[in-house]
Amino acid sequence: MTEQTPSGNEAITLSRAGSQDSYRGPAEWFSGSVRVDPLFAARPPAAGSGALVTFEPGARTDWHTHPLGQTLIVTAGCGRVQQWGGPIQEIRPGDVVSIPAHTKHWHGAAPTTAMSHIAIQEQQQGSVANWLEKVSDEQYAG
Repeated sequence: MTEQTPSGNEAITLSRAGSQDSYRGPAEWFSGSVRVDPLFAARPPAAGSGALVTFEPGARTDWHTHPLGQTLIVTAGCGRVQQWGGPIQEIRPGDVVSIPAHTKHWHGAAPTTAMSHIAIQEQQQGSVANWLEKVSDEQYAG
């Protein structure tokens, strides 16, 4: 068996739960009550970051895209996700949603149930998302 040796001088980083301040999802990107708990930031040369995002019932993102895509891992509750021109899909704990790069979409809680997911995305030229218009109540209702 071959012993693995470190390839660089960087140490493993441990980000303790609750070590980063939670913040309210900004109204210019979300509708309703949303809390964002940062989990990890990009560490160059890697470009990925992640957060636990909690949506109260009826809360949702605006329409948006990601330059390099996004992965959502649902951890609690019941939510919705929709790609522009597609049907609304229900999402539940354990579901993994893979959103391709440049795909216009939104995600959020169900009308009467909160939902939390871990959101993982990569930045390109300093941006992780391109925020677009609000999801109307009619669009949200389907």
